[in-house]
Amino acid sequence: MSLHRRGRAALVLALVAVVAMAFRVSWNALRDIANAVGADDTAAMLYPFVVDGLMALALVATLVLAGRDRTFALRVLGTYTVASLVLNYVHGLVPKLHDTQLDWTRLADWDPANWALVLLATSLPVGSIYFGSDLVAKVLHHRPAPITVPDANAEESTEKLRNRSTADLAVSTPAPTPALPVRMPDPVTVDFLKSTPLAKHLPTPAPTPVAAIERRPVAAESTRPRRATGRVPEVARSARPRRTAAQLLDEARSATADWVDGQITAEGIRRTVRTSPANARMLRDTLLAERAAKAA
Repeated sequence: MSLHRRGRAALVLALVAVVAMAFRVSWNALRDIANAVGADDTAAMLYPFVVDGLMALALVATLVLAGRDRTFALRVLGTYTVASLVLNYVHGLVPKLHDTQLDWTRLADWDPANWALVLLATSLPVGSIYFGSDLVAKVLHHRPAPITVPDANAEESTEKLRNRSTADLAVSTPAPTPALPVRMPDPVTVDFLKSTPLAKHLPTPAPTPVAAIERRPVAAESTRPRRATGRVPEVARSARPRRTAAQLLDEARSATADWVDGQITAEGIRRTVRTSPANARMLRDTLLAERAAKAA
């Protein structure tokens, strides 16, 4: 186990060393490219970290993520690897880029090629911000799938259940005895055209008188279901007489004699006089009009 861990650690260290040396080799080319597209000394010094640094981040994300997220990380890694390769290739083709005092120059003599290379070099920092943030978010929200450990007792428990399902009888169940066929009597032919006379005349019994059944009135049952709510029948209503408008107004006057104008509302009059909302509004308007006339 210790040898296996040491081998893996040595492999990781070797990979880190190779990546560091490759980063140092690519450093000059990417720095000169940044100077050629107009970056200052500080920006040109940080430009290699933008390109090759995102490649290292995409490599780590590829080792951590799985499924579609891993495919996305591989695409980012491949895209920035190709972009770094193109910029290093251009740096080797253009001798002017090797000058240490280079400020701004063309990356290619043909205008479309120069425009494409400038667009590539200037879009890599923006892409690093976008893709780097996305990869970091995917790594932080990644939940590894649980590892299922095989149960050593699974096969044994299955065998026990299989043994329990078998019969415990020492003697097998006897085979069922087949039922013997039952012979039916032969059919008798009956002649429907000629009637057979009775051998002996049987006396007819006298009818027994039966008392008549008395009919009683029974309330008819309605087949229609009775509604839960409906109009109250006249018989069930109270015998309280209806009050006229004058009576309602007199009761409202006496009930609201000590009320202020703000307390005279339709709801208050309805509860006090016990009348309908429409009558309560009519009483409210009448009382307020009378008080306004008295005040004038």
